Amino acid sequence: MSSVLRANWNYPTRIWAGPGRIAELPQACAELRIRRALIVTDQGLVHQPMLQAALAALPHAVLFGEVKGNPTAGNVEAGLAAYRAGGHDGVVAFGGGSALDAGKVIAFMSGQTRPMWDFEDIGDWWTRADPAGIAPVVAVPTTAGTGSEVGRAGVILNEESHQKKILFHPQMMPGVVISDAELTVGLPPHITAATGMDAFVHCFEAFCAPGFHPLADGVALEGMRLIAQYLPRACADGRDIEARGNMLAAASMGATAFQKGLGGVHAIAHPVGSWFDTHHGLTNAIVLPYVMRHNRRAIGAKSELIARLLDLERPGFDGLLAWVLQLRRTLGIAHSLAEIGVNSANAAVIGRDAQRDPSAAGNPIPIDAAALERIFRAAVAGDLQAVG
Repeated sequence: MSSVLRANWNYPTRIWAGPGRIAELPQACAELRIRRALIVTDQGLVHQPMLQAALAALPHAVLFGEVKGNPTAGNVEAGLAAYRAGGHDGVVAFGGGSALDAGKVIAFMSGQTRPMWDFEDIGDWWTRADPAGIAPVVAVPTTAGTGSEVGRAGVILNEESHQKKILFHPQMMPGVVISDAELTVGLPPHITAATGMDAFVHCFEAFCAPGFHPLADGVALEGMRLIAQYLPRACADGRDIEARGNMLAAASMGATAFQKGLGGVHAIAHPVGSWFDTHHGLTNAIVLPYVMRHNRRAIGAKSELIARLLDLERPGFDGLLAWVLQLRRTLGIAHSLAEIGVNSANAAVIGRDAQRDPSAAGNPIPIDAAALERIFRAAVAGDLQAVG
């Protein structure tokens, strides 16, 4: 077993990384004083052997497996009901980004008395929470994409408004992460590609976001380098443990870096996911080059640095954009949103919701609803030239 893939990390939280470390799940729960865990997962994992093994390893645990691909307020409320009815004292969030986000929010809300939307990531709203009412979380990612396992927030769909809301609190950060590459071996290539591109967009948008945060910049750059090297390998051979392990690391790095900010890609992807129920990572992957083209005048120097880091044949922005387009083709990522069932009938609404999304504030240049609508329309049509 490669020593490169086994380590204990404490930035930004405790991460137990390495193949087979899911066997340490009982120890992780014990360290966080979780005796009666609610295991929160998504609908597709409920009957998987890895999930059943985790349930068997925790004698007093109960499984909640009703989380959708884009987790909803209803999912959280159902999970809270299960948590309280079972007298649970902590959460094991087990799965992809949807399960991790839902699990963290369930743990966060378990001891709160105010409505969930009172804790949206706006100003200092997080201070409304009672810290004593936040249950501990062990996070077990099974995809290498969102990095939600090291995030202090959860993205939940408000079904009434069709808007994804970001709920935030510093104590929403999981206390222990088990980053076991063996749990990702069964991911099919198209999911590996979509989640991996999600991680790349996190790193890229974080690096391009304005502001001074060299720690995040360094993490983002190394994350992009790892993804460029290992994502094609993970897609080509799902049993490549070295590639899988490095992709898990890169996903966590992306979410660590984006505390600096995100940008127009996420601002558009969130409402597209809300209205069309698309896969978040895939949506990001499709929208990325259109936002890159819009931001060209503001990211020239950073594109030059990324191109050098990735050792691209063509330098600067043009070389980086060409590489992104080629990487998507290699991974089988669609070029237009229309190819995944998205239309432009409510483009103005998408533009408006994208402007309201907190991610828009991190775009390298100020971006308004009209510009976001134009980018969205171009991405639906698959026309890079239409971005302007």
